[in-house]
Parts: sequence; structure tokens; C-alpha cells
Amino acid sequence: MTIRNLDKLFSPQSVAVIGASDRPARVGTVLLKNLIDGGFAGPIWPVNPKYRQLGGLPCFAAISALPAAPDLAVVSVPPDAVPQVIAELGAKGCKAAVVLTAGLGSNKAPDGRSLAQAMLDAARPHLLRILGPNCVGQLIPGIKLNASFAHTSAEPGRLAFVSQSGALCTMVLDWARERGIGFSHFISLGDSADVDFGDVLDYLANDANTRAILLYIESVKQARKFISAARAAARTKPIVAVKSGRNARAAQAAASHTGALAGGDDVYTAALQRAGILRVDGVEELFDAVETLAHMRKLPGERLAIITNGGGPGVMAVDKLVTYGGRLADLSPETMTALNAALPPTWSHGNPVDVIGDAPAERYTAALDIVLADPNVDAVLAMYAPTAIVPPIEPAKAVVAAAAKTDKNLLACWSGGAAVQSARRAFAAANVPSYDTPDAAARAFQHMIDYRRNQKNLMEIPAELPEDFIPDQAAARAVIELALREGRSMLNEIEGKRILAAYGIPTVPTEKAETAQAAMSAARRLGFPVALKILSPDITHKSDVGGVALNLDDLAEVRAAAEGMLARVKRLKPEARIDGFTVQPMVRRARAHELIVGALTDPIFGPAIMFGQGGVGVEVIGDRAIALPPLNMHLANDLIERTKVSRLLSGYRDFPVVDRADLAQLLVRVAQMVSDHAEIQELDINPLFADDQGLVALDARMVVAPSALHGPDRLAIRPYPTALEETIELRDGRRVLLRPIRPEDEPAHQDFLARVSPEDFRLRFFSPMRRLPHRELARFTQIDYEREMAFIATHALPGGGTETLGVVRAITDPDNLRAEFAVLVRSDLKGQGLGDALMRKIIDYCRQRGTGEIIGDILRENQAMRSLAAELGFQTLPVMGSDAIEVRLPLHPRPADGKPVDGKIS
Repeated sequence: MTIRNLDKLFSPQSVAVIGASDRPARVGTVLLKNLIDGGFAGPIWPVNPKYRQLGGLPCFAAISALPAAPDLAVVSVPPDAVPQVIAELGAKGCKAAVVLTAGLGSNKAPDGRSLAQAMLDAARPHLLRILGPNCVGQLIPGIKLNASFAHTSAEPGRLAFVSQSGALCTMVLDWARERGIGFSHFISLGDSADVDFGDVLDYLANDANTRAILLYIESVKQARKFISAARAAARTKPIVAVKSGRNARAAQAAASHTGALAGGDDVYTAALQRAGILRVDGVEELFDAVETLAHMRKLPGERLAIITNGGGPGVMAVDKLVTYGGRLADLSPETMTALNAALPPTWSHGNPVDVIGDAPAERYTAALDIVLADPNVDAVLAMYAPTAIVPPIEPAKAVVAAAAKTDKNLLACWSGGAAVQSARRAFAAANVPSYDTPDAAARAFQHMIDYRRNQKNLMEIPAELPEDFIPDQAAARAVIELALREGRSMLNEIEGKRILAAYGIPTVPTEKAETAQAAMSAARRLGFPVALKILSPDITHKSDVGGVALNLDDLAEVRAAAEGMLARVKRLKPEARIDGFTVQPMVRRARAHELIVGALTDPIFGPAIMFGQGGVGVEVIGDRAIALPPLNMHLANDLIERTKVSRLLSGYRDFPVVDRADLAQLLVRVAQMVSDHAEIQELDINPLFADDQGLVALDARMVVAPSALHGPDRLAIRPYPTALEETIELRDGRRVLLRPIRPEDEPAHQDFLARVSPEDFRLRFFSPMRRLPHRELARFTQIDYEREMAFIATHALPGGGTETLGVVRAITDPDNLRAEFAVLVRSDLKGQGLGDALMRKIIDYCRQRGTGEIIGDILRENQAMRSLAAELGFQTLPVMGSDAIEVRLPLHPRPADGKPVDGKIS
């Protein structure tokens, strides 16, 4: 990822138009006219040897003839001319280009390269960034830049819109202009040969003129780069996305339920959630969601109360709320009593609170005050249907007044046309989000819930996993390698369960039997009753061919079942190879929930974990959720909560409560298993029995295949880097572990900061503050290992657990040119060599990662840190007008021609 020279792309001082024209219906003609009419303040230089003047401007015969290097060039020439144009622009000193031309990916250069690759190769030596090709261009209204061939312009605003579809760009421009919606940036990515979503997100995250980012996504090419950039940007401002093609990829025949159930769209949804992005279904919803989030206050929970003057609209809102997955609040007895006293006897006596059609503003005020004070209510939706009795503006004023007095979210839905426009204007002026229909209002509240959940996942403290659990990776790998040597992709049930057992996942004892007689012997050993299943590499769903027999109580039943099973399978699937049977004791747990836990490999995002309701009807039920590994306890619990079956796991009627912590741990271990073994392509644990006796996997299917990617490279999100752990010894003989920080370290990190003296705290943070808020601590502990690193020193306590003794961190810019470091050691441990060890650790890490230099700011009075920096070879530079000095340590000089980043341009 890189934002190198994106300032030239998105904030140019001069623009050259390569391929400018005055011929009608030509892209070069429309482009030049848009630039001139847009009012761009800098010089505009048309380039075309056929003209001496265009649009009243001097026209240059060649790029080399330009009076200076343009910051930005917009290119509209035939495909085969693009690589040479880019080479000439680079030689001139240009650092950014928008290539509108299509067809570069499908056409070849004379040497066999695609024209797109030839274009990138021409740009790389000059560090020239390219937007496109095959794009509409871009509009930056704040600087009056319309470098596009769009049919209309964009108004200034604080929303950034980034789209892969050029046709959608022009449609959205029309739609937004009609509604008075403005933009800070309007960017058409096109084929994203160089600049892609990740680059743009990194740039917009730090753009002060952008308050929210809107994305239209057709596909993501570099999953880890995209998620890493999105997670960083989502911490600073809302990101809302439309992902097209929800139903474009039909379910395909697969070797497991997981592969058949979970398509690419499910994985996209999981990836966007993990990145903190709110996904919506269309353009109108996209802008509605942004406005909702812009006015959103802190949302403590998901319980909505509705106040309405019409029963029908209230019921419609409830229907939509439930459809979207929301919750209606249960009003407290105290609230009910207060409402009975304040409202007419004919009110609805429940939620929705129907204040009756003739409700004046005073009745709305009373109901709002009472309901907003209820601790069971997290947000309120106030609704109004026009009547001839009460003008719409009067109850609207009551809502505005109530919103000013509460810290809860208050939404409004004033249905109707011209009659309610004054009310809607009042809501807009008071920053009260309002909606035209009950459907839109209920959907908006669900947007709040989804956004809150996504943000919580970025900030939540996960529970610790048992530290004594170490999977038997060697045992699992031996099973996988044997299957691959034998040319098999499908592991049998016994092999699958061996791998599960290696990761501490409880399974039912299972034996293989090649004949009916061997099955009888196995049943005698295991104890009756038993289950008998056909064992065949060609039969995935055994029950479909009568390949499962349950509750066999004696040897005669086992023999009869085995012989009958063989006959049925040979009749129904004569081509199937039969390896025998598996025999296992029956697990009779009548009130156990049947769950499914699975894994699949997505071609873009890599491994994904599935959880839901299992059993033989799993495809029909369709209750599932997807998450990307690695998982921790919080993310695993969130995965569980996103299914309908999760509500049953809390117990109902005579069904017992399931231990959520055990279930979450199992999901974490499955995620670790597929992360450790890249060969695992698909996995089904179905059914997984779950009740008050615990968890047990009754069946397991696993598909394996050789993989070119191993370890962290296979995952869209870089996992915890265990290989960086290191044990050192301090001068007092104490042994401490240096390791990357984890989200679970937040409580210990707060304790660590509490044991730092006020003076040391000030020297580190340039502030006397002693405690950091949760959001800041979460930012320090929940890091993205792809772009930053923090090492902590931990020490085991005699009574169990660990304590944090020190921390060092380095945050790297997207180009990996510079990393900014900071280090802090507990005040009572000075002089033990811990600061030196932490600094050397982070320097070695940055050097191995190829970072250009490491820098930091130190207060002039901090003599100890200044001495350590000098000892480590840092150069000291004064900071004018500051109490600090800057220190920097060169690690890797950059070559003059740059370095490829992600196969593109750095």
C-alpha cells in the first residue's frame, strides 16, 4: 500500500490534458470543456499535435513541449499509445495521471505484455501514480477540478464517493445533484491497475475535508491491503459501502455443507464487517446511512421504543424493525404507569406507544420525556401521520426540544408529502435524523446497530484464551500429508477427527471397520448402542444414500445394518469406492442443540469460518454467519450472536444453557487450525452437539489440497506473529518475554500505565494525564500488524497471570519509508536494560521489514532517552519552536527508481 504522490493526483496545482480535442462526441473534447468550465485555478495545458489552440488555451504539440512538469495529467489516447504517453510524462517529471482509456487489459504490446502492464512498467521508474485505466475520471469540487468526462459537475461537500463503476458514477452525480448532496472527492477507480481502494482509503482517512467515505465495490483485488486500510480509516470516520452482485455467484456443488452454503457474497459481508464498514443495498440507502451516522449519538444498546399518532404506521415500523433484526424495547412498569397517567385511556398500553391521532404537541412532549427516561430504552423513533387536527410542525417542535434534552438517539418519521416539509426542515436544522417512511426509519436504526457492532469489534477487549493450550500441529500435519501423498482431497471421518483432536476439539471415539464382521467387533469394544456410517471418499452426504444407521443395540442389528447399507449404496451410487464403515458409540443427548462449524477458502479473502444451526436440514434452515480468521474470544462470540440459533443457546423450556465461552473457544481453535494448515480448503463439523454437558463433534468432513500460500500470507488479516516472541534476561536476573501486543492486553496495559510515575508519563506522552480512555487504550492494544507493531515486555506472576513491564511501538507510513517509535518502561525498572532491549527489538523488526528509517520525538529534558538514542546510532535534529528534538535512524536507503509495492508502484 502506498499514498506516494497521491497529493499530486487529488490536489494538483496544474493539469495537462493528453489527447485534448474539439471534435464533437469525443472524450478529449468533453474532458477539456469540463476542466475549463469547472473553474480550476491552476494552468490547464492541452496536448495534441493537431491543434495550436483549444478552448481558448494554447495547445502543445508534445508532452516534452509543456512549459513545466504538470502535477496531474489526464490521458485520453488510443490504448496502444498509453504506455509511451506515461513514459514521456514520467520523463517530464509528472507524478500522477488519470487514464480514461479502456482496453489496456485485453490488448497486448508488441513484446507480449498487456498494455496495462506496459503502462505500469513505464510509470514505475518515475514513481508516477495512475488512476484507472478505463475510468470516468475524478471530481474534486473543493478545488474546482472536474478531470472527468461526466455529463454534469459535483457540488462541494464533505462526502467522498469512490466507485469501480463508471456508469454508476454518472448516475450518482445526477442523483446527488438533484438532492443538493456535495462531495469532497468523487473518484472513478476503473480497472485499478495502480491506485485502488486501499490507496484511496489511506489518503481519505487523513483528509480533513472528508467526514465520511462512500464506496461502490464490484470486486477487491488485494484483500489484506483493502482490509488493513479500511480498518485504519474506519477508526476515524464512517465508511459505508454498496457491494454489487449479492446473488451473482450461485451456490455451487461442493464437498461440504460449508462450501455449498457460504458463497462469495457472505464472505464479502464478513470482510466488510471486520473492516468496520457498514454495508447497505443501494445508492439511496447509501446516502441515507451516511446522514444517519452523521447525527448518531452513542448507542448503548439495541432496544427501540416507538411513539406514533397512528397505529398502522407504528405496526409497519415494528414489522420492518423485526425483519431487519432489530429489537423492540420492553417498557418498564414505571414507564407504563407514567404513560397511563399522561395519555388518554385509549392509548396502546405498550410499545409502540400510540398517542392517538389527535395528539397535540404537549402529548408528544409528555410521551417522549417518559419513554426517553426509561433505562430499558436505548433509542426512540417518533412518528407522525398527517391529520387535520394538529399541524405537523407542532409535534415536530416537541421532538426537536426533546432531542436537545437527551443524550439518547431520537429519530423522526413524518410521513406524507408537501404537508410535512416544514417539519422535515425543522428536523434538518436541529440535526435530528428524519425519514419519509416507517421502512426507512426502521432500516436507519438497524444501520446504527450494525455500525455500532462493527465499531465495537474494532475496540472491544477480548477475553483471554487458556495459556496452557498448545495444539499438536505435527499430528495434524501428518494426517494431511498422508492424504496428499496418496492423491486424496477428501479426508475420511476418522482422519478429520484426528485433526480436530489435535486442536483440542472434543470428538466421539470412532473406529474404522472394513467389513460387517469388523464393524461388529468394533461395536462390542465401543459399547452399545452404536452408530454405523458408510466410509467412502466418493460419498459426501452419507444420509442421502442411506449410509447412516443410528441406535444399533446389538451385534445382529450391526450386521443387518452393514449388509443393508452396502446393498443400498451399491444400488444408488454404484461408482463409489467403499473403504468400509465407521463405528462410534451413540451420543444420546436429547436436548442438545445441533450446530455446524465450518471453514471454506474464498478466492479473494482466503479462509473464512462459518457457524450456524446444523443437522441434516442445514441447507434448508440457512441460519449461518461468517467471520474471517484470526478470531479471538470477542470476535467468536460476535460470530455466534449473528445467528438465530444463538438465542436458543441461552436455554428455553427444558433445553439447557450452552456454555458460550466453550463454544467461542472451539471457534477460535478452528480458526487457528485453518490458519496453521493452508492445505485445509473446506471443513464441516456437523452436527456439533452442544448442551449443558459440553460440546462434542459427531462428524467431520475435511477437504485438503496443496497450497502455494502458507502461514500469514494466506489470511486477509495478518494474525498474531508468534515467531516474534523472544525471552530475555534483565540485569537483576529476571526473565521477561518480549512479544507483540494483543487486544487481550488492555487491562494489564492500564495497570502498567498506573505504575508509571507522573514524570515518566509526561516525558512519554508530552502530557500529565495518568489514565487513558478505553478508546485510546484499544487503539494501542488492537493494532494492525500489517502496518504497525508494538512489543511489550511481560513477566509471569507467582500466583498466576502476567504483568506488563514496558512497551515499544512503531507506526509505519503506508509507503514503509518511515516508522515513528515511542518507548515506555515501568518507572521502578529503570536501569535494568529493558528500554535498550525494547528499542533494539523494534529497530531489528523495522530493519527486517525493509523500513527506510525510524524516527521519534524526545523532550529536550529527557536525558535518559536522548542518551539511549545516541548509543543506538540515532541522529539528532532540533525542532524549531519546540521543547522536543527529533531523532532518526536510517535503516534502508531507498533506490532512486522506487520499489514495487503490492505489485504496483511505490
